[in-house]
Amino acid sequence: MNTKSFFISAVFLAAVCIPGAAQQKDWAQFGRYADENTGVKGTPKAVFMGDSITDGWDDSDSGFFTSNGFVCRGISGQTSSEMLVRFRQDVIGLHPKYVVILAGTNDVAMNNGYIELDNVLGNLISMCELAKVNGIRPVLCSVLPSTGFGWRPEVKDAASKIEKLNTMIRSYAESEKIPYVDYHSALKNDEGGLPAAYSGDGVHPNRDCYEVMEKIVLKYL
Repeated sequence: MNTKSFFISAVFLAAVCIPGAAQQKDWAQFGRYADENTGVKGTPKAVFMGDSITDGWDDSDSGFFTSNGFVCRGISGQTSSEMLVRFRQDVIGLHPKYVVILAGTNDVAMNNGYIELDNVLGNLISMCELAKVNGIRPVLCSVLPSTGFGWRPEVKDAASKIEKLNTMIRSYAESEKIPYVDYHSALKNDEGGLPAAYSGDGVHPNRDCYEVMEKIVLKYL
């Protein structure tokens, strides 16, 4: 095979094989909780849907979930779009009484690229509508305070965007008579961020922070 033929063959293989490999990626991570979902016995009182903040909650205080009949379905790094896609499998399929939705941090951090706050709210609204039509009571949570993201230093206006998104979430929740869990007001410091006493990186809660959050959210469940 001459050099030209080899180059053409390599390009052809790349065009065929790379998209095929990409198609195999479980981009919404349906597989993360697939086995656990089939093993859930009975009806959970609540499913906690979220990103790493929810994902880490179960790791930090698993007793909060087991003792209250709650199920954790948080996945680190996820945006509201990914949560919406897996909502049927990880929430509706479990038939809980409540779903506690905490989403938006990774949208503001642009984990999957830029997204308008209106579209983030739209994803939250869609999750609430899906919950309601399936007899599940949605509970909407404020995005936790943060002044920035270590993995996205280019995002300079995190605190103000989070406050704006929370205002939108609260307004929708009030209009639809959906409980709104205001973690933000209880946790933020003077800069609109998460205090060092509650987080090592200014984004993810520590055990003390989760204990504050637990006292707040239990009032709605």
